[in-house]
Amino acid sequence: MYFHDKRLQYPVRVETPDPLFARQLQQAIGGVEGEIRVCLQYFFQAWGARGPDTRYRDMLLHTATEEIGHIEMLATAVALNLENAPLTLQESAAEASPVVNAVLGGERPRHIVEGMLQRHLLSTGLAAMPTNADGVPFDCSHVYASGNLAADMYANVTAEATGRTLAVRLYNAAKDPGMRDMLSFLIARDTMHQQQWLAAIEEMGGAAALPIPNSFDQGLERQEFSYVYMATGTEGVPPPEGRFTAGPSMDGRGQFSAMQATPMGEAPVLGPARPGSGAQNEQIKPR
Repeated sequence: MYFHDKRLQYPVRVETPDPLFARQLQQAIGGVEGEIRVCLQYFFQAWGARGPDTRYRDMLLHTATEEIGHIEMLATAVALNLENAPLTLQESAAEASPVVNAVLGGERPRHIVEGMLQRHLLSTGLAAMPTNADGVPFDCSHVYASGNLAADMYANVTAEATGRTLAVRLYNAAKDPGMRDMLSFLIARDTMHQQQWLAAIEEMGGAAALPIPNSFDQGLERQEFSYVYMATGTEGVPPPEGRFTAGPSMDGRGQFSAMQATPMGEAPVLGPARPGSGAQNEQIKPR
C-alpha cells in the first residue's frame, strides 16, 4: 500500500525554460541510468526478497518509493522547461517565441530541437515521457533483481554510481539556477543511496561473504582457477601488476596469482546440419 502527497519531495523551479534541457532531463527519467530504472529495480528486489531479516526488504521499499518522487520531480522539470515552447514548426521560427529562438540559436541544431519538441507536443502535450533523451521508451532491460540480496546490493551501488554520474553531467550542463538546485538535491540522494547499499553489503559480511552466492560449496568448483588472473594479451607480454594479481584474495580464502591463458580444450566439432534446417547440402551430408 502506498500513500501520495501532492507536494513535491523537493522544490522544482525553472526561471528560464529551455526545451533542449528538457530533452536532456529525459535521460534521467527513462534512460538506462535513470530514475524509472532504479525505482523498478528496488521494487522488484524488495518484492522478491526472502529470509528472516526483513530490514533489507523494508529499505528497498522505502528507497523505491522515494524514487517515484524523483521521477515526479524530473517530470515536473521537463514540463516547466517546455513552457512557452512552440506548438508548430512555423512558430518555432517566429520572433514571437524568444525563449525557443534563444535555444535554437548558437550551437544547438534546429532540427534536433524541433524534432524533440514535436514528440513532446504530439505524444504528451508538452509534458515528460517515459523515454530516454532520444525518445526511446524505457524497456526494463536494465532492471536487475536476482533474488540474491548481496548480488542485488552490488548492482544497486552500480546503478546509483551511473545515476549520479548522469546527474553531475546534467548539473554541469544546466544554466538555470532552479535546475541546478534540484539536481544538487538529487546528487545528494545518490550519494546517500550509494552509502546505504554499501552499508548493507558490509552488514552481510562484505568481502568475507564472497563469492556470491556464498551458499554454493566452493569444493565443487575447480578451485585451481578460483583466484587466478588469466592474461589474454599477446604471448610474452606480462599481465598487469595489481592488487588483483598477487596477495590474498578479497574473501581471504585464497591467494591471487596470474598466468597466461592457454587453450585447455579442443577445437569444437559439430555434427552435420539436420535435413530441413535450411542448410546447404554440403552441410547436411557428412564427408
